Amino acid sequence: MTNAGAGNRIDSNTLLFGVIGNPIRHSKSPIMMNRAFRETGINGVYAAFHVTSDRVGDFAAGVRAMGIRGVNVTIPHKLDIMSALDEIDPSAQAIGAVNTIVNDDGRLIGYNTDGIGYVRSLKEEAERELAGKRIVVIGAGGAARGIIFALANEMPDRITIANRSVERAKALADSLHGKVEIRAISMEGLQSACTEADIVINTTSVGMFPNTDETPIDASWLRPGAVASDLIYNPLKTRFLHEAEQRGCRIHGGLGMFIYQGAYAFEYWTGQPAPAAAMRETVLASLQG
Repeated sequence: MTNAGAGNRIDSNTLLFGVIGNPIRHSKSPIMMNRAFRETGINGVYAAFHVTSDRVGDFAAGVRAMGIRGVNVTIPHKLDIMSALDEIDPSAQAIGAVNTIVNDDGRLIGYNTDGIGYVRSLKEEAERELAGKRIVVIGAGGAARGIIFALANEMPDRITIANRSVERAKALADSLHGKVEIRAISMEGLQSACTEADIVINTTSVGMFPNTDETPIDASWLRPGAVASDLIYNPLKTRFLHEAEQRGCRIHGGLGMFIYQGAYAFEYWTGQPAPAAAMRETVLASLQG
């Protein structure tokens, strides 16, 4: 499987990998993962596939038929893909979302690397100690699920989920409730929750390129010294983070989570350590270019 220097030299032994989403053309996953294959000498190639929600089952059948070795799953398919898989890792089952698929000889196994990737990045870059912290999560989609599950393992004081549909936030809170207190609130209650939070995390796409003038909350709601965290990595520093920094907050962007969720996926697929530094270098260069 490994041949130093062979990465991305396509031949009849090349392993296929990819990412599915809708939209997908903005994704930096292909340049990041192809750099990882080049760096490690694995004979693999990674492409982006635009797949609509009504074709998710067809895509899974195609993965089996073509022997595609591994797939990343992004918005909006992290929940829908689960019904097309043969097996789901217990943590991904508990989260209720899959972002990584391993094709094990035609058997498709789903994992979730979003949460572990996010928490690793948050602890390395912004807040090493999460125990006892009051955390606010904006949004209740597939990414939020993985992140809240992983955060709960760090034993914070409380996790508050704010979402436009409070019913969806409640359903998520109920499904992950256990080790720590997880509560759901409406967007009307967000300002009050933010004023007492140690960490506020935006898991929505508000502020993502090209809509970079948008922000999920008013930065004046944040407590100076708190951590403002955004899953968005394009732009590297969103308006939310710019304004939070001016408010006196510590800020944490989405690049680290993106790198680490990809690194964990790479390791599931190949059994080899991911070249995370090279992956980060490639994505950073593309964002800054």
